[in-house]
Amino acid sequence: MIASSSARRRRWLLLLSVTSVALLLWGAAAYLRSSSRGLPYRDSFKDGTADEWKAFGGTWELANGSMRNDSDERGAKLLTGSYKWSDYSIEADVMLLGLGGDAGLMLRSSDEEQGVDAYRGYYAGLRTLDNSLMIGRAGYGWEEVMDKFDLDQQGVRAARWYHLKLLGYGCQFAVTATLLPEEGRGTTIAITDEDCIHEGRAGLRSYASGGVWRNVTIHPASRADLAEMLAAARHEVKLGAKRLKSAQSPWDLYASFPATGPQPLFTGPKAQLINTLRLPPSTAALTATIRGTVVLASPALFVQDATGGISVQQLKAQDLKVGDEVQVSGTVHAKAFSPTLERATVQVLWENTPMPPVSLTASQVATGEFDATFIEVEGRLTGKKRGPDDSLVFDLDSGPQSFQAVMNRGRGDTLFSTLKPGSILRLRGVAVSDGAYTQNLVPFALLLRSSDDALVLAGPPWWNARHAFVAAVALLLMAMVANFFYHRAESWRLRAVLDERERMAYEMHDTLSQSFAGIGFQLKAIREGMPENYPQLQQQLDLASDLVRHSHEETRRSIAVLRPEQLGPDGLLRSLRECADRLVEGGSVEIQATSSGEPVKLPLRVADAIYHIGLEALANAVRHGHPTRLDIRLAFEKDLVQLRVLDDGGGFLGREDSPGLGIRSMRKRASNIGATLEISSLLGEGTEVWISSDLNIREASGFGPGFSPKNMWRRIRHVAGTRRPDPNSYR
Repeated sequence: MIASSSARRRRWLLLLSVTSVALLLWGAAAYLRSSSRGLPYRDSFKDGTADEWKAFGGTWELANGSMRNDSDERGAKLLTGSYKWSDYSIEADVMLLGLGGDAGLMLRSSDEEQGVDAYRGYYAGLRTLDNSLMIGRAGYGWEEVMDKFDLDQQGVRAARWYHLKLLGYGCQFAVTATLLPEEGRGTTIAITDEDCIHEGRAGLRSYASGGVWRNVTIHPASRADLAEMLAAARHEVKLGAKRLKSAQSPWDLYASFPATGPQPLFTGPKAQLINTLRLPPSTAALTATIRGTVVLASPALFVQDATGGISVQQLKAQDLKVGDEVQVSGTVHAKAFSPTLERATVQVLWENTPMPPVSLTASQVATGEFDATFIEVEGRLTGKKRGPDDSLVFDLDSGPQSFQAVMNRGRGDTLFSTLKPGSILRLRGVAVSDGAYTQNLVPFALLLRSSDDALVLAGPPWWNARHAFVAAVALLLMAMVANFFYHRAESWRLRAVLDERERMAYEMHDTLSQSFAGIGFQLKAIREGMPENYPQLQQQLDLASDLVRHSHEETRRSIAVLRPEQLGPDGLLRSLRECADRLVEGGSVEIQATSSGEPVKLPLRVADAIYHIGLEALANAVRHGHPTRLDIRLAFEKDLVQLRVLDDGGGFLGREDSPGLGIRSMRKRASNIGATLEISSLLGEGTEVWISSDLNIREASGFGPGFSPKNMWRRIRHVAGTRRPDPNSYR
């Protein structure tokens, strides 16, 4: 009844545990699938971190607490959040840096790739070309709804802050744009997309124009939030009722809208090619004018034309971006590999797309021929560190050539922390040989525009010293665990064997032993009741009684062997003494049993083997040697136990090629516990059986639970013969 109740409790506990684990897993899965996980969100641009954002094109970097894209690339995107986000709003302050493109916010984006409209989702932004606020859907194509934005009669202009809010709830979307500082009024567009995209990430996007974003916040949206924005909209239209042609871009509108803003300027002296300035000037100061494209705006300004690049030190700092076509006039300062224009004035001619890099090898760049040029090169990362002005410095090599790559911290913290030495990188940046950047340690350094200019081609090779050490430790731990379970299973098996032997001992005691006793009693009764005139029959009855008595004694000895006695330090010697007493019962053999050393607890397997070896030695001495004295000596040393069984009987000549069954059994038991067994005997001088077992080394191989290099060395010494064997001994 008690066992049944305990089993029921175990079943209930098991059921409760399984249910708890299932509920925990279900809750974790539900949380991961939640459409509001990670909301609300507020950017940490002011703290100088943006690790959660991922770029697709552009040159996205943190500057003055804002996210900045200096590139005029068409369709540059920066995404964050979860693909499971559904009903939410995103708002931010936005500034355009170009005169012919747009910048804004993205909603429910997925399947992003680098390229124009290469994503599925919604986008709303302000466009300078037609002074419009527009909202539309991208799906590797484009369709939009637009409205004029002319609150201050000046339209959408670059270098001014606007506040944008884009909201999606169900299949209805709304966007509001307000000129900052906010005056309480703005322009709102609302659309309905019956076949809408329901989930996706949020992001920032620009098209043919750079931009700056700050104070980006994302919140879950409700029906009330949508109703508030719809109330401010002039009307709500279905997507497709007022749309532009699919995949139409602002450049397609250029002919239909009059140009606004400043026109390209080509005033001033005739421009020179940059490579002509590499020659040292004939006078102390030479003034030159060049025209080219901005390839790097920070930490220094570099301009490049079709013949090469040049570093520019501006007389007055200007807000330039990568891709701007500029005209620069200044004083030429010749250097070892490329000149510098000092005290330069920079005039923006027009906006352009970023210049593609020149693909080179590190050895080609090290010649200095491509100094101040926007290049692409591959290398293997050998180290990384933080440089001055909170910059990030990467040490690389490509074959025998070493170089460095330098980038502003910006969004590079994640790249810096995740890149591992040995990784193969493809880098894009401006090559410089100036000692101010190289510290005269490498022939050139590469100035990266952003973390997106570093592409990981391959991680470090897995098989290195650290991983080899970890693998070796893991294999060692696995071997130790396997060894532990193996010996645990052996212990269970041995216990099962001992239990079965105990059962057999009781069975034999209850059957054979009692039967022999009953037969002997009946024979004795018959013998006593038989007439005296049958001497031959009486002799046969006496012989039968002797045989029964002898068989009874053998049965008792077998039962004693089978019973798993409590073979502790004292129990082992006591059991052997009792066995010896039974063997010589009724005889005149003197028995001496002694113990020396500090007794220790013997492992069950070791105690059982030593007991049976000693038992066999005693039985052999009594049966074959006919001794007058038996000496049993048990000695304990440090991690070592020894047993000696000596007799003064007739002895024998041992031959290794024909040992008896008993000796083979003793040798097998000694081998099973990794013990050393010696049997020394001379005719007429008695026999000595000696067994020695190391308690820390239980297996013949030496890999027991107590395995250690020290124990292994002890095992080797022990087996090699710390005790000089007797030439007459049988080992």
